[in-house]
Amino acid sequence: MTELLQSAYLALKALHVIAVIAWMAGLFYLPRLFVYHSRAAAGSEMAETFKVMEAKLLRIIMTPAMIVAWICGLLLAATPGVVAGGATWFWVKLAAVLALSLFHFHLAGWRKAFAADDNRHTEKFFRQVNEVPTVLMIIIVVMVVVRPF
Repeated sequence: MTELLQSAYLALKALHVIAVIAWMAGLFYLPRLFVYHSRAAAGSEMAETFKVMEAKLLRIIMTPAMIVAWICGLLLAATPGVVAGGATWFWVKLAAVLALSLFHFHLAGWRKAFAADDNRHTEKFFRQVNEVPTVLMIIIVVMVVVRPF
């Protein structure tokens, strides 16, 4: 298994980066759709259009990208020599990725509420939560690139 991981390292890394980019694009875009959707009257043509856009973004792009990012990331971490034992930067990164995954699931829940015409949050709320993936992305990138700990 060690040799297989080492020989596939660059391909896994490329696939991981591609999946993360697709996932992050969705994590930035879906809350923005919620901002606009929260302004649309329930049952209106605009609201129905947002429902389709949100569902497809989550189902076709975001969730598959998250799954691929996780699988590739775990395989990369399991590759000998990639993560030194007890590397604090890795655990901080992993915690931030877990938080990003929880945010993803919150978005899925909010999408379901919109689909049922039961949104309970304001436009301002979605504008604020739209910053969450940016903060987590900064933490993740700094941990991976700078490795401060």
